[in-house]
Amino acid sequence: MPKRLIICISGSGTNLQAIVDAVEDRRLLAEVVLVVSNRKAALGLARAEEAGIPTLYFPLQPYTTAGRDRVEYDADLAERLSAYQPDLIVLAGWMHIFSPAFLRHFSGQIVNLHPALPGAFPGLHSIERAYAAYRRGEIAYSGCMIHYVIPEVDAGEVVAQTVVPFAPDDTLESYEARVHAAEHRLLVEALQRLCREG
Repeated sequence: MPKRLIICISGSGTNLQAIVDAVEDRRLLAEVVLVVSNRKAALGLARAEEAGIPTLYFPLQPYTTAGRDRVEYDADLAERLSAYQPDLIVLAGWMHIFSPAFLRHFSGQIVNLHPALPGAFPGLHSIERAYAAYRRGEIAYSGCMIHYVIPEVDAGEVVAQTVVPFAPDDTLESYEARVHAAEHRLLVEALQRLCREG
């Protein structure tokens, strides 16, 4: 049976596209049952609709405007997603840190793609921070990883990782492009394994 995936995005959805392509090519035995975005203008929503995948736009702002907190948002979103009975929830460029109010509903079922190696550059702007460290002569490589999501940011058990070395003539843009290409490959490989093992 194909595994049921929910993909959470906030932006252009290039990692989502890598998953969709792998499913269509039968390289990934899975079904994307829903794509969620917390940003209405996310190009990933259009990618999902083009692929015939149901979408959910679920913004935080109405909660904060009404004086409700992130915990309520997380609990309500978890309830909505539970109806889809996902085997895995994949955070692929999802720019919102989930609280335990969300995580407890899907224990051991949420994985995140992070553009840095374990223990290095957690949180936002990881590629920029790694590139700056390289320019200062502090590191020779960075990379990306897929990890299980826990309350601590980018600190869960690592599913897969890959190194992306810096080249002497790298600009931030050229390095970023190589990291994103590595992300697309790594994400599909990690999901292939998780879908087989699950």
